[in-house]
Amino acid sequence: MQTAQRIIKTYRRNRFIVCTICALTTLILTLCVRFMSERNFNHHRTVSFANHAVNALDDVLRPLQSGRDVMLPLIGLPCSVTHLALRKQAAKLQTVRSIGLVEGGVLYCSSIFGYRNVPVSQLHANLPAPEPLLLLSIDRSLIKGSPILIQWYPSSSNGKNGVLVIVNIDLLVDMLLEPEQPQITSASLSVGNHHLLYGRGVVDTLPPLNGEQRYQLSSQYFPFTISATGPGAGELALKHLPSQLPLAMMLSLLVGYLTWLATANRMSFSWEINLALAAREFELFCQPLVNARTQQCIGVEILLRWNNPRQGWISPDVFIPIAEEHHLIAPLTRYVIEETVRQRHFFPMSSQFHIGINVAASHFRHGALLKDLNRYWFKAHPIQKLVLELTERDALLDVDYRMVRELHRKGVKLAIDDFGTGNSSLSWLEKLRPDVLKIDKSFTAAIGTDAVNSTVTDIIIALGQRLNIELVAEGVETQAQAQHLRQHGVHILQGFLYAKPMPLRDFPQWLAGSSPPPAQHNGHMMPAIPFR
Repeated sequence: MQTAQRIIKTYRRNRFIVCTICALTTLILTLCVRFMSERNFNHHRTVSFANHAVNALDDVLRPLQSGRDVMLPLIGLPCSVTHLALRKQAAKLQTVRSIGLVEGGVLYCSSIFGYRNVPVSQLHANLPAPEPLLLLSIDRSLIKGSPILIQWYPSSSNGKNGVLVIVNIDLLVDMLLEPEQPQITSASLSVGNHHLLYGRGVVDTLPPLNGEQRYQLSSQYFPFTISATGPGAGELALKHLPSQLPLAMMLSLLVGYLTWLATANRMSFSWEINLALAAREFELFCQPLVNARTQQCIGVEILLRWNNPRQGWISPDVFIPIAEEHHLIAPLTRYVIEETVRQRHFFPMSSQFHIGINVAASHFRHGALLKDLNRYWFKAHPIQKLVLELTERDALLDVDYRMVRELHRKGVKLAIDDFGTGNSSLSWLEKLRPDVLKIDKSFTAAIGTDAVNSTVTDIIIALGQRLNIELVAEGVETQAQAQHLRQHGVHILQGFLYAKPMPLRDFPQWLAGSSPPPAQHNGHMMPAIPFR
């Protein structure tokens, strides 16, 4: 059978394992949540950066598109006539460096220089063109070497005539493409096959990625793309994950502590007892009591056994003290009473046959025991005699003596178990007025071997005879013990010499094979006793 230390140690270990698992799970979940949150935040920063750059450049180019209708009718007019209008339009658009009119593929009028005679192909190899173009290039006339955006609007089907708008993109680079560390290490503007890199000017190809990721977002209205390069959102989040460890540790310790508190009842042996009661895992055993002279069975003591499917057989010496400590002894006793009534058909149908049930002193409080007896025992009207056994080691001061009198009135016998092993005063014998004293097995075992305890046994026997209290000797294992007790006036014996505890269903077979039913004595059945 399991020992108390082993069972409690097992539950504490399981409880610690559960708390550790909860704490570790919280730690991992917290770090995972923080990782995903950081990763999403990093990705959001990159997307927001690209969206802002695209929207800002769209806002720059949209006015050019709307001003196209104003500038196209000026093509073919002399520069002296159109120059002022071009200057006003350039000043109005602010970000525009210059506006030029092209006729026959020749730039003949500029908002800055006025009259000119420059082939437009010198400004960019793709010009002139029959369709509108957005080109990224380098200024070769005003601020040479600086990056510019060229917006070309043709006015003829052959593309030789049109309006040329040059945007001073260099002024916008610091605002649009400045990296936001650590999410973005570099940014670029791509138009066609040319790319404007922050701090590096216009290049033909984007630099290769060195363990980084590139996020690209194109405009819905104009043919350009903004690229943002930096560490991956997940990689950056993972890099910063150690900084989240203190918070995760605090949360995991808090959850572990709360789990420890929450499992105080659910992962304790008292909770196991409650589960066993609900699942009816407890089984009733009985141990016969025999008449010392006739060797006839005159009663039984009901014993509770527990074959726990999770722990195996658990000794009553383990679960009874724990049940008392956690105020579960009354539910256990209630279970024993209910099951005894339900299985009483295994015992002889005789009013002289005694059925003994152990009760705790605390069960006497507020009439709880009497209520349970009324609900189960008296309601069933059993023929057998009921004996309630109260161990002397219990707090006898808790016993309500008014209840004792009521039980006596109802015909219930009261026995004091393990008499002589506690510290009760003899005055309690007068207050309780027990019907039976059960001599503890330690005194029985001392017969013939321990002079002191053997003398105490004789004193207890003499006390019981003097007070006219029936005596039962527990733990009788040898014929010598039985003979000594019989010679000294103890007429009811219980122990392995006669029978070991057995399931209730096995009692009829034992009774049929060991002795006949209790014999008549002077026309009456021999008195009986039970229990524990």
